[in-house]
Amino acid sequence: MGGCAVFVVATGVALSPTIVNGTVRGQRVVVVGLGLSGLAAARRCLSDGAAQVTVNDRRRAAEVDLDRYADLTRRGVEFAFGGHDDAVFGGADVIVLSPGVPPLDAVARAKARGVAVVGELELASWFCEAPVIAITGTNGKSTVTTLLGEMLESSGFPTFTGGNLGTPWCDAIGHEPTAPGGRSVIEVSSYQLEATERFRPFVAVWLNLTADHLDRYPSMAAYGAAKARIFLAQRPDDHAVVPADDPVVLAFARAGAAQVHTWGGEHSAVRIVDDAIIGPGGLQVPVGDVGIKGSHNVGNAMAAALAAHLGGATAAAISRTLRSFTGLPHRMQRVVEHAGVVYVDDSKATNVGAALKALEGVDRPVVLIAGGRDKGGSYDPLVQLLRAKARGVVLLGEAAPLLAQAMGDTVPHEVAADMDEAVRRAAALARPGDCVLLAPACSSLDMYKSYAERGDAFARAARALREGAGS
Repeated sequence: MGGCAVFVVATGVALSPTIVNGTVRGQRVVVVGLGLSGLAAARRCLSDGAAQVTVNDRRRAAEVDLDRYADLTRRGVEFAFGGHDDAVFGGADVIVLSPGVPPLDAVARAKARGVAVVGELELASWFCEAPVIAITGTNGKSTVTTLLGEMLESSGFPTFTGGNLGTPWCDAIGHEPTAPGGRSVIEVSSYQLEATERFRPFVAVWLNLTADHLDRYPSMAAYGAAKARIFLAQRPDDHAVVPADDPVVLAFARAGAAQVHTWGGEHSAVRIVDDAIIGPGGLQVPVGDVGIKGSHNVGNAMAAALAAHLGGATAAAISRTLRSFTGLPHRMQRVVEHAGVVYVDDSKATNVGAALKALEGVDRPVVLIAGGRDKGGSYDPLVQLLRAKARGVVLLGEAAPLLAQAMGDTVPHEVAADMDEAVRRAAALARPGDCVLLAPACSSLDMYKSYAERGDAFARAARALREGAGS
């Protein structure tokens, strides 16, 4: 797996002068995607002096509230709705892709003509003067990103925390955290990394690699190669931070130019000794004092501590944050206890690997609520653990038949039409002392706009049980 071949950029064309110079000044730009990142990219291109900015979206104009974009219209931005036709990209010098935009034939043809194709992440990186700490991985990105941001801010650095998590990076450019002396802590997805060339983190963290997004990538190798682009532009004075026990991720890191650091191993800079996390500068935090619970979060805590140290955080700030930070919404979040049963929302467990971690982190019998939109890959590892830990499973969404087939007769399961019914069925299966866990192992996009909306629906249904019992 090692070797520099991992980092070959198969663009088919030479890098354009725009990429080399890191500017869109005087260029005609098409931004694909009318979401938060696309709009932030459009604003950044205007601020950099682009000759023309067009925002392209597959939705029809009638489906869009144009009043929301009046400011961009006044500044000369044009909008192209209703699809991604060649005509939209015909005059472009640069195409900026929003995260999650699927491969588009028209963009591929424009790229073959020599048009520069970049992502919002790449665009923002051209203008950031602060050290960048970037975090990728299949699971745990948002938790580690937030931990890192708080550790650095607590150490006195003006800090921006965002990217794939929350605020687009382009919107932070020009503010103190992206100037010299600040810190930019950026969560990055494989989708974002696909469209990078010069994006260079001072500290690049890759947490793990498990099956996910195989509805987009043809293989795990392709998915891993996309993630590995986080190391692509690093230099010998930069840092790659990876788990000591993941040989695939470690090999990708060693194929890059940066100094490689590990956590969790016997000789790692941050590791467990006598049930405490120890690290540089005298860092020592008992595992029981770490605010985020679950065995998987011990690894997340170590990764954040190591990356924060390399980014300039003090041991005191790292220690304070590890103790005080208790987690993000929809990530193993305890919602309510009713009739002796605890209801836990891990709606962010949108793939099998994350659902496995969630199950492993529960120390009591589980009734699992799972399902949604299938993302490819096998459910067999989940079924194996469910045989040992689950009292039953309630399935919902498009993937319910696939999950039911994988479970067969080995795991008791039922199917629900919606979340309210799923929670009621789970409550009926559970016994006092059990946990009803929402860890769907699938995306939410068949029934909800986001994993957060799905988690909120679960929380409302769980609270309704208790309120109904008390009425």
